[in-house]
Amino acid sequence: LQLKELMGEAELRELLDADALLELEAFLQHTEDRGRARTMDGLHDLLLRLGDLNQHELERRCEPGIANTIEELQRARRVIRVSIAGEHRFLPVEYASRYRDALGVPLPAGLPEAFLSASTDALQEVLLRYARTHAPFTTSEVCTRFGLSTRIVDEKLKALTLAGKLVEGAFRPGGTQREWCDAEVLRSLRRKSLARLRKEIEPVEPDVLTRMLGGWQGVTKKRRGLDALLDCVEKLQGLPLPASLLEREVLPARLEQYLPS
Repeated sequence: LQLKELMGEAELRELLDADALLELEAFLQHTEDRGRARTMDGLHDLLLRLGDLNQHELERRCEPGIANTIEELQRARRVIRVSIAGEHRFLPVEYASRYRDALGVPLPAGLPEAFLSASTDALQEVLLRYARTHAPFTTSEVCTRFGLSTRIVDEKLKALTLAGKLVEGAFRPGGTQREWCDAEVLRSLRRKSLARLRKEIEPVEPDVLTRMLGGWQGVTKKRRGLDALLDCVEKLQGLPLPASLLEREVLPARLEQYLPS
């Protein structure tokens, strides 16, 4: 909050690295190779971490063929198929009552009573899981995902912010809307952004620096003409060089057919 007051919203967006944000989101959403499900049990664990997923979303997060084991998980009643925001999605049976109470999702018949007990604040739990598994997001993205009204989502997100569980602000580089973010996700994003900035200013090996300086000073490829001479003088200005050395060695090393005249 203090940083936001000092720098303003527009400048705050510039502090976070866009590539770091994409990298973090891929990690949180298990769309990178190391996070993909490789077994049927891994698929069930994936749903426990992310919540509801449709068939296409499952396939993006699984090794080839693993997404098809969702049918076996359904037969074993470890996973159920429900309708959310007008589309079919798969859900671990452990979250059945939570989604029923939060979103009014109809549940299939015959589920064990252990998974049907009422949740105290089901919508809060659903939104917190969404926040923990996403980079900064907007209210409209949540509304579209769960088929909820803007008023209901805004009220709940503001309450979670007041409780210190979410942070509100302008985070996505190039974004235009207000966004929300899980506090720990934002800390991870800040760390990744700082790591990328530090990497950009890491010192290089001496031979790399020497090659760069040689090219910048024009000694690796000579130039010719008055403009080239003026450019050389500009790069050397302020450097205490004897005039005789300048005329005899420095300029001839940078210019073809250099003439003192």
